[in-house]
Amino acid sequence: MSTPNHIIRCTRLPFTSRYGSSILRIATFPRYKRRSFGIQRFAHNPAEGADFTSIVDNSPDLVKSGRRHGPGIIILALIPITAFALGTWQVFRLGWKTELIAKFEDRLIKPPLPLPPHVDPEAIKEFDYRKVYTTGRLCHEQEMLIGPRIHDGNDGFLVVTPLKRGDGGSTVLLNRGWIPRSKKAQADREDGLPQGLVTVEGLLREPWQKNVFTPDNRPEMGQFYFPDVKQMAELTGSAAVWIEETMSPDLLKAYDREAKGIPIGRPAEVNLRNNHTQYIFTWYALSAATTIMLWMVVRKPPSEVARRIRQNKSW
Repeated sequence: MSTPNHIIRCTRLPFTSRYGSSILRIATFPRYKRRSFGIQRFAHNPAEGADFTSIVDNSPDLVKSGRRHGPGIIILALIPITAFALGTWQVFRLGWKTELIAKFEDRLIKPPLPLPPHVDPEAIKEFDYRKVYTTGRLCHEQEMLIGPRIHDGNDGFLVVTPLKRGDGGSTVLLNRGWIPRSKKAQADREDGLPQGLVTVEGLLREPWQKNVFTPDNRPEMGQFYFPDVKQMAELTGSAAVWIEETMSPDLLKAYDREAKGIPIGRPAEVNLRNNHTQYIFTWYALSAATTIMLWMVVRKPPSEVARRIRQNKSW
């Protein structure tokens, strides 16, 4: 009678040791395979089936799952485009500023014009940085100090005095120049308060534009932080005409004026800043750098991209 497959067979073998003879019983498992997780019966071989399809005849497809790039790639792509656009805009700004400075410098080399008795404030734009001269009396009692202003590292003020002209001419605002803070009081600078008729030469300028960081003037307290031409004209009964007195650059003369409290006038030159070349280099360099970064990100797939095999047929 044969032993069933599920019954464990025991084989008796003689065994001899140094202590004597004995019988060793060995258990055998005829149709079982020992695995690390237990005992499992042999499975049926699928290759013996009639409907078996070999992987050689039915090759798999290698596909990728998951998104390659997220929405951050769109933001990264906008950076070089925006930087390139700003760099191109600065190119046009550079051309505009260069032409503007050239136009003002061309006006500076022309001889000074006598200031008309009445000046239309709307027409000053066509004569910005034009040299003019006029005669009148300085109204020191209506003097206004704008500050603080720095000159050669020293703190001080700009002296603005109405110039009352005769023969029916309008009163204009004259920016006489800079004085140190120690000479703020008129009693400390009598040499800087000329009396009678004076002839001044200066630049006809457009009204200044206030930036967002400058506080508002307090005319009732005598505090002026920027030259608000219209406000000062209404306060002194003058026309909204702004003239900046000029003087030739002379270091010794400037020291003498500073000691006596005589305002130091500005040089007759264009003081507009033109930094657009630096801006062009900055924006184009940023555009190039971010373009390289974008190319590197697109070329290199993200580490979380998963790969899996999709079979052509279901097994």
